[in-house]
Amino acid sequence: MRQKEIVTLQRSLLQDTEAMLNKQVEMESKSSAYYLSMASWCDMMGYANAAKYLYTHADEERMHMMKIFRYINEAGGHAIQPEITDIRHNFNSLREVFELILEHEIKVTKSINSIVDHAFSVKDFATFSFMQWYVTEQREEETMSRRALELFDIIGEAGVGLWTIDQELGKLHDQAIGGE
Repeated sequence: MRQKEIVTLQRSLLQDTEAMLNKQVEMESKSSAYYLSMASWCDMMGYANAAKYLYTHADEERMHMMKIFRYINEAGGHAIQPEITDIRHNFNSLREVFELILEHEIKVTKSINSIVDHAFSVKDFATFSFMQWYVTEQREEETMSRRALELFDIIGEAGVGLWTIDQELGKLHDQAIGGE
């Protein structure tokens, strides 16, 4: 005998908003897995500070995912745990890792902006308000990603350059942790 689902008859979360938020849950979950994979690669390659930076980032992305997940359910929707596949495990260089991070963070920003725009257009001010934290967070994420990538141009990768970049990534990590 199948147990009957409990359904909230009254809900303020529109189904299309719920679908967009569940898509964002997937994106944040994939981000966490992606950064975890990058952290492991950095560890394997001896970039301890870059690994520390990325392990922390992976945890933050999971926290971002969980925040949206809970919001969906609290608003009367149904949050869906996404299936995460196609995570890359090997990279050509430390620079490539951080180029991919910036590219990814820009995609996340665009997705957040789409949700905010949608919420405003349908007058879902609760979701609009909830997503403002993400708008601010994404600006910080992009700024940190750009700063990390700038290290490669400022310091250069020749000689002790990669070692120095790794040291600076450790400082960037500590700054990010201290700023939260």
